[in-house]
Amino acid sequence: MTTSSYPRSSKLQAQSDIRPFPLEEYEARWDRAHAEMARLGYDCAVVFGKTSGVYERAGDMLYLTNFFSTHSGQEPDTNLWNARSFSAVILQPGEVPELITDETEPRYDQIATDRFSGLYDPVAGLADRLRERNIEGRVAIVGTDFFPMKYWLQLEAKTPQIEWVHEDDLIRNVRLIKSPLEIALYREAGEIVTKAHVALMEALIQGKSEGEAAGAGGKILLEHACNWHRIAISHGDVSQYLESDPIQGFSTRTPAKGDIVHGFIYGPIYKGYWLDPGRTAVCGGKPTPAQKHLIETLVDVMEQLMAAIKPGVKVKDVALLGDKLSEESGYQSEILKTAWPYYGHSVGCMWEAPYIESRICSDDELFEENMVHSVEAFYESDEAGTATFETNFIVTADGVDEITTTPHLFW
Repeated sequence: MTTSSYPRSSKLQAQSDIRPFPLEEYEARWDRAHAEMARLGYDCAVVFGKTSGVYERAGDMLYLTNFFSTHSGQEPDTNLWNARSFSAVILQPGEVPELITDETEPRYDQIATDRFSGLYDPVAGLADRLRERNIEGRVAIVGTDFFPMKYWLQLEAKTPQIEWVHEDDLIRNVRLIKSPLEIALYREAGEIVTKAHVALMEALIQGKSEGEAAGAGGKILLEHACNWHRIAISHGDVSQYLESDPIQGFSTRTPAKGDIVHGFIYGPIYKGYWLDPGRTAVCGGKPTPAQKHLIETLVDVMEQLMAAIKPGVKVKDVALLGDKLSEESGYQSEILKTAWPYYGHSVGCMWEAPYIESRICSDDELFEENMVHSVEAFYESDEAGTATFETNFIVTADGVDEITTTPHLFW
């Protein structure tokens, strides 16, 4: 039996059907976060999250404490409350993280820490706790890429004793390599989203509307207590766009036989863990020679990129291979390739670095065992339309193990 290195109060429910991992998993994460803080020279870090309404920027908060607010996230500030939907975690080596939130009551069957404050004003509450804990000097702040300037100015004014240093990648770096329990959860999530994605694609091939296709996939996810950020569908004369309707992600339009169709399901599929598979087919299942060549060429390039990935391989080398193969294919996609200029990315609690793109990744970024990653690309032709592809996989000791196993081709 594992012995905890952190004190636990009787308030925490060690066993819970809601919390996705045992408490020991979170404690191991805290240890890794504390080690990263020490490497960077910090005795304290404050990690922000935005966790209500939609997924927003919940990843670091979920990873450290499994906290997610139930507020809508849309309330404007009043003279009673401030900064609703924002939360923070105070990290100090050897100590249980302290969670500062906008929630009223702690869910001790859900969160992983018993140090909890639920406040109308989490910014002021955070500043109070930092003073009470005598925290001063250099403190890492994680989340400056989304924390609103309004609240930053409030925090800065309330904490003159602190020198805030931006370290937005601190927790992302810690969670890049997945634990065995995370890998197991990812395999389960991959099976569920694959079933949903197959249902979506088969509906489009059968000539059902985009809305019906989204419903077929979404129904399966909801039945498994899963979720999504976007179900993105397009076809025919608007296939050059990822989504036929940018508000919903799909429309009520119905593809005609012979239309190229493509669909993605992406977001925090299961317990906050991100997947984003996408595929292309043809309504009616009988592609023209031009459509067949376009889609099969794209799939072949994606499979070659996956075959090149293994631990120790430079991310930039795979990116350059993608450039070479794409140039040789003769295809490109001005709209979608400009929007998403990479050939894949890490996934965890969002899509994240390292990106398979030579202008983004560094020379020393390598694929490592137990990363969860993706490959993706978009090709188009005037005759055939636009084809899309993305799939997710675990980097293993021998290569990759695909976990979103929707068929690459539907013929």
